[in-house]
Amino acid sequence: MSTPSNSELANAIRFLSIDAVQKANSGHPGMPMGMADIAVALWKHHLKHNPANPGWFNRDRFVLSNGHGSMLLYSLLHLTGYPLSIEDIKNFRQLKSKTPGHPEYDLDLGIETTTGPLGQGLANAVGMALAEKHLATRFNQDGFSVIDHYTYVFLGDGCLMEGISHEACSFAGTHELGKLICFYDQNGISIDGKVEDWFTDDTVKRFESYGWQVIEVDGHDTEAIISAIDSAKREEQKPSMICCKTKIGFGSPSKEGSEKSHGSALGDEEVQATRDNLGWNHEPFFIPEVIYSAWSAAEQGSVLNESWDNLLIQYKDTFPEKTALLERLIQSKLPEDFDIKMDQFIEDSLSKEGSVATRKASEQCLDFLCAELPELLGGSADLTGSNNTLSAASTSLTKHDANGNHIFYGVREFGMAAMMNGMALHGGIKPYGGTFLVFMDYARNAVRLSALMNIPVTYVFTHDSIGLGEDGPTHQPIEHIATLRNTPNLYNWRPADLVETSIAWKAAVSSARNPHSLILSRQGLPKLPLDKAQLSDIAKGGYVLDRADNPELQIIASGSEVGAALEAKAILKSEKINIVSMPCLDLFNEQDHAYRESVILPNIPKLFVEMSHPASWGPIASSMDKIMGIETFGESAPGNILIKEFGFDANNIASEAKKLLG
Repeated sequence: MSTPSNSELANAIRFLSIDAVQKANSGHPGMPMGMADIAVALWKHHLKHNPANPGWFNRDRFVLSNGHGSMLLYSLLHLTGYPLSIEDIKNFRQLKSKTPGHPEYDLDLGIETTTGPLGQGLANAVGMALAEKHLATRFNQDGFSVIDHYTYVFLGDGCLMEGISHEACSFAGTHELGKLICFYDQNGISIDGKVEDWFTDDTVKRFESYGWQVIEVDGHDTEAIISAIDSAKREEQKPSMICCKTKIGFGSPSKEGSEKSHGSALGDEEVQATRDNLGWNHEPFFIPEVIYSAWSAAEQGSVLNESWDNLLIQYKDTFPEKTALLERLIQSKLPEDFDIKMDQFIEDSLSKEGSVATRKASEQCLDFLCAELPELLGGSADLTGSNNTLSAASTSLTKHDANGNHIFYGVREFGMAAMMNGMALHGGIKPYGGTFLVFMDYARNAVRLSALMNIPVTYVFTHDSIGLGEDGPTHQPIEHIATLRNTPNLYNWRPADLVETSIAWKAAVSSARNPHSLILSRQGLPKLPLDKAQLSDIAKGGYVLDRADNPELQIIASGSEVGAALEAKAILKSEKINIVSMPCLDLFNEQDHAYRESVILPNIPKLFVEMSHPASWGPIASSMDKIMGIETFGESAPGNILIKEFGFDANNIASEAKKLLG
């Protein structure tokens, strides 16, 4: 049989997608039908990958930002040889299947990342491209381009309507991410119909203004798209946007070019009509062996992977130290002596005197960590001096020097968070980024996806309460800590001094799966009366800071309120009060029952003290307890005045404690 044509290869994608959506009676067939020719141009003729080794580090990255069209990706993975069977395709959108409606991340199957929330895949890809440029700058030597791959993105109108596309694409142009190549499925259709009534941007001018190369092609002309990719690769500085004019639902006699093919099955009659129209004379889910053979990337992928392995062997002979570091970063392993050095840093923190804001304590930790861990890549959304994310060991990462380890993201909280997700997914980097806690609202959906995908990103959230003062209620977080704590898989630390902050940072950088947030104060906080024996308990998320022999009350606090609780106990001159510090409620709740009851004693009244919405403490509190929280927005005044006004000064805490003591 003759070699299949590009259109036949594209039709294999179309009908796997059509049949899977039809069987599930759920999904989005229109995008895979419309982008199939683009997929042939990229996946068959340009993409560097190895189905036998999905985690090969120097593979090209492929991101499906218009992730609702996930059957396009599943079809490609199945056809090219990844461990995704035809039964998996048939099981599309079913419980516990390998083919959910909006996949997030499953590298074993070849899924780098896709997005349900539109635009985030594009921002993830910017992070991946930045990671590639940063690592290439650090490790490549003359004759040894050991980091050398592209990041490709499929995206649609919805991705470009979402505001995050501006944040990320503006950043990408500024940083000259020439190995970022995007394919815009310019079909002019969204869920509500033709976009001409609500999306009339001049996309070409928009991206040219960002500093991108823009190429316009017929999205159904595979050869023209192949040529456009060649042109994009030749442009080494500017990212490329290839605008592909397509027809959604291509080949469907009644639904091509219509929103009717966007988000629902075509229907049995239309499926058959499309088969007839495109000459696909095969039963549902049947792919001829000659097409499987033409699509298979196994042989080429193995050759490419082996060539890189051989290059790395030669690189190791010439640059053994760089190779050892690169291999460690690829494996996401910390240095062998890291725990010893970090534990010593924490112990040394016990002896440091004086009041310190935990945002400043975080900076002291970063002074140590950035010097020890070259994989740390930090930044801030235009609040570097306030977030204290620029360490003594930091240098600026710019378009001219991608070797730096600190990124100035500009006022782009959402973009920053999504780009950090992309960096973590790329590998070789541990990203952290800072903003005010209240601006977590801007970044919220990307924070959620960090947790959903179980990727180790660290968020530095400073100015954590009304204690920030005069900026007023727009800047004073109230509900944010409760929101973060209600997010599965996310560990949220609100430390009370340098020691607790150090332990929080150790947990964050040691994490292989979970994201962490560090919730830090603007105002100075007193040093806690800690000893070495308490360090292991701090690492459990909550512990008894000050223990009474026969307690009749326990005051449980986090962050800046811990020092106030200690002061309140001193005011009462009581030997009947336990003071519990709870730097990480999420982690404490995971401890065994015996430990939790040794810290928070049953049948003894509890006073919870936190300048935040009280929702976090409801599951622990009983009718005999009191929660001191905030259920209103703040005020504009100096921080110390507000702390007293809202009742979180030591005298008022002592007064509330006295009531519970009877």
